[in-house]
Amino acid sequence: MSLKTIHECKCTDCQNRTDPDKQQLHHQMNLMMSRLDEQQRRWYAAIEAQRNGHGGTHLVHQITGLDVKTIRRGISEISHELRQRPSQRVRLSGAGRPSVVKKSQV
Repeated sequence: MSLKTIHECKCTDCQNRTDPDKQQLHHQMNLMMSRLDEQQRRWYAAIEAQRNGHGGTHLVHQITGLDVKTIRRGISEISHELRQRPSQRVRLSGAGRPSVVKKSQV
C-alpha cells in the first residue's frame, strides 16, 4: 500500500506555531482526510466549514488544501441530503475517462 502525503496546514496559527492544540487538531484532520476517498473528503470538509460558520470555507481550505469550489460543492451536496450522489459508487455513472477502444485493421 502506498503512503499518501499528509497536507500541511497553511493557517496562521499553524504557520506561526502559536497554538499547539489547534496545530494537533489540524494535523489530525489532515491525517483523516488522507484516508478518505474524494467524495468523503469533500463532505467532511463541508461539515467542518459549516461548523466554523462565516469564513469557515476559507479556513478549511487553508487547513486541508482543498479548493474552495470543492468545499462549496460538498456543502451543496450535504444540503440536498446527497440525493444526487450514488450510494455504492464514488463517482457518478459515466464519469471518469472513456474506455479505450482498440481499432482493428480491416
